[in-house]
Amino acid sequence: MAPSSHAGRDHDAARKDDVIQIRASAGTKAMLSRAARLRGQKLSEFMLDSARRQAEETILDQRIFFLDANAHEKFLELLDAPNKPTEELRARMTRKPAWQR
Repeated sequence: MAPSSHAGRDHDAARKDDVIQIRASAGTKAMLSRAARLRGQKLSEFMLDSARRQAEETILDQRIFFLDANAHEKFLELLDAPNKPTEELRARMTRKPAWQR
């Protein structure tokens, strides 16, 4: 019986056979090591997790969308004519924050 594609993906995700080498100053390495210890991780785990999170954030920040001419005009109209603030929003924006009361 052939393994399911799901099981194959789990196996591929767990493989750690690619090597990434970087150089860092002693001070940077010490800081990274301390942060890893605080999280209960090995240095390499901490660095890989941190880099992966930053990569995901960077990729998600790249939002491109394409509109046809009519949709583009509608989009520009909406940007040029935002909704007016409601009375509730005005009240919330003018009241003192809880930490200043």
